[in-house]
Amino acid sequence: MPRRSFSAPTAIAADPLDLARRLLDEGEPSLADLASHTGLSASHLQRRFRARFGLSPAEYLARKKLGTLKAALREGRDVTTALYDAGYGSPSRLYEQGAAKLGMTPATYRAGGRGVAIRWTLVDTVLGRTLVAATERGICAIELGEDDTALERRLRDEFPHAQLERVEAGRDDFLAPRLQAVAERLAGREADVPVDLLGTGFQQRVWDALMKVPEGETVSYAGLARQLGAPRAARAVASACAHNRIAVVVPCHRVIRGDGSLGGYRWGLPRKQQLLARERG
Repeated sequence: MPRRSFSAPTAIAADPLDLARRLLDEGEPSLADLASHTGLSASHLQRRFRARFGLSPAEYLARKKLGTLKAALREGRDVTTALYDAGYGSPSRLYEQGAAKLGMTPATYRAGGRGVAIRWTLVDTVLGRTLVAATERGICAIELGEDDTALERRLRDEFPHAQLERVEAGRDDFLAPRLQAVAERLAGREADVPVDLLGTGFQQRVWDALMKVPEGETVSYAGLARQLGAPRAARAVASACAHNRIAVVVPCHRVIRGDGSLGGYRWGLPRKQQLLARERG
């Protein structure tokens, strides 16, 4: 399947980086194509695009295609149709580019994680009872609550067909170091926590942007939508925050309403207040 064509917007954007992103959203231009349409050199465009959006143009395009694929699979479309609609030229290209980032094959993702190994445990943290779950690629869920049964139910609802294995906290060579890193982050200290973010392309863009909001600062739903170049998508941003499964590490607690009120929080407004007060202090 040939590279998808694209055409430059009729109204040239004042900002060459915004124009480059619009071209990527509309087709599959090469870096040379983008440089030609924006008037920047390829190397300069590459550097500035990564500085603005956190991804190279090629990575941005790959993320967009993967998001389209995931959304189609979630809707129940067959893998062959989904892969071509997403812009993968062949099944081999899909498995080279897509399966590795899904953390599972597309068919398995569509089947609710069937066969994927997820290890999880329950631990006490400074924020209360916490469920931590991980695939081989990283943390896929951090759920906060008080009731162990409810926490486990959330995990099983999220990954209904995965191979879920409960392990003893601190006694599993795979999960133990990840648990320590999670505990550090929940306590407000720096720690590198590898994550396995599974969601639509837009959700991943929101979650990526959230992880760039500095500690002690907040952003409004509308403000985050504007940062993403989708100023009318404040509700979609709020929905992405509500679907975030990784508490604190993906800091959706730093998103508030435009009037300064807290808005919602998957793990309860008292915890959101607690987290914001701690970070501001």
